[in-house]
Amino acid sequence: MPPRPRNSMAIAVTEAAPAFAALGDATRLHIVLRLSRDGPLSISRLTDDARITRQAITKHLQALERARLVSSQRAGRERLWQLRQKGLHDARRHLDQIAAEWDSALGRLRLLVEGSKS
Repeated sequence: MPPRPRNSMAIAVTEAAPAFAALGDATRLHIVLRLSRDGPLSISRLTDDARITRQAITKHLQALERARLVSSQRAGRERLWQLRQKGLHDARRHLDQIAAEWDSALGRLRLLVEGSKS
């Protein structure tokens, strides 16, 4: 079991890790892009342009579902997969936090460098 985080930034990173791990795979990222572009899709539609099997797509969808980036619901005999806006919003919020930290660090570095020139 991983150690328990102590501060809010560490908690945010711990919460965001599954989403970024899921998105780190090219096939899963492609699935997210397809769902974003085309809306809810069945596995058969997702495999239309894929070079992998339905079973492989299913495993990738399950990984994305565990990361709370997609969800599914039955529609007749098929299961339609769609993006979870909250999961994507949370991932974006974490990226924005990281970007703000970097901007702050770069600002401090700039002040330090410019201050040493005087």
